[in-house]
Amino acid sequence: MNIFVANLEYSVQEDDLRALFEGHGQVDSVTIIKDKFSGRSKGFGFVEMPNEEEALAAIDQLNESENKGRNMVVKKARPKDE
Repeated sequence: MNIFVANLEYSVQEDDLRALFEGHGQVDSVTIIKDKFSGRSKGFGFVEMPNEEEALAAIDQLNESENKGRNMVVKKARPKDE
């Protein structure tokens, strides 16, 4: 399942996000979206988890939880519009 994670502190790295989600199950990939000119985080990203049950549990437990002073928004990612 692809999970959307928003309202991230700009200093959060992909390894930080991976460690947070691995506490809830297997993580296939983590991507933090960055500005293509400055390379700075845009404050959101995506986590891919292969097990839907673990992914739903992670969403339930991490949504609105505090991470580095911000309450994260964690939800199932919607497909990109064509």
